[in-house]
Amino acid sequence: MAHAGSNRGSRSSSSKIFQRYLQMAESASNTASKKLIQIDVSSDTVCPWCFVGKKNLDKAIDASKDQYNFEIRWHPFFLDASAPKEGVNKKEFYQQKFGSRCEGMFTRMSEIFKGIGLEYDTTGLTGNTLDSHRLIHYTGEQAPDKQHSLVEELCLGYFTQGKFIGDREFLVETAKKLGIEGAEEFLSEPNNGVTEVQEELEKYSRNITGVPHYTINGKVKLSGAQPPETFQKAFEALKHTIQ
Repeated sequence: MAHAGSNRGSRSSSSKIFQRYLQMAESASNTASKKLIQIDVSSDTVCPWCFVGKKNLDKAIDASKDQYNFEIRWHPFFLDASAPKEGVNKKEFYQQKFGSRCEGMFTRMSEIFKGIGLEYDTTGLTGNTLDSHRLIHYTGEQAPDKQHSLVEELCLGYFTQGKFIGDREFLVETAKKLGIEGAEEFLSEPNNGVTEVQEELEKYSRNITGVPHYTINGKVKLSGAQPPETFQKAFEALKHTIQ
């Protein structure tokens, strides 16, 4: 009797393993059968509309993930390539740049950010974004599956927590948080990635005048912080052209 019970237990265990195997195989088959949508995004890490656009894109992707696989690649753009590397007071910098329009712009962005569930922070420093783009490029090469998450964390820090986008410590801590190895060593050498960032700038952002800018499967181009529905319509329009 004990031996028969042991056999039943063994058969039950084998059945569970087989069921898990079938579920994994079905999941892999579903993933393989989905068509791939590749999205190239040109943006700057101090552009609030770029972050709003990212949040909207994420909503569109979440609503479409049962139909498609997505590959998102981030590329550099400089809203102000001459911005000081050492960092300056954010409010003072934008007041000098935009004059009397500055407060209205801050108020408007606060409203927009509340609409996506975030508090817009105008404190802290702003400045040159080259190092952040170097880190984004490095991540795209070393850990491409983490690049999209890195952009999210950098933007959260800068736009909602008063972090300075040019602060090496902030950049390194963000990379470590996501398990991106070697970022500290890479950023410690100021020339690392500079040529590559310039090459990406030339390739992806040469003919655009503003960000965010999206190229979807090399065919559909969108500019600005589009609503989720616009991205979904673009995915649908491409459905029959995807290999």
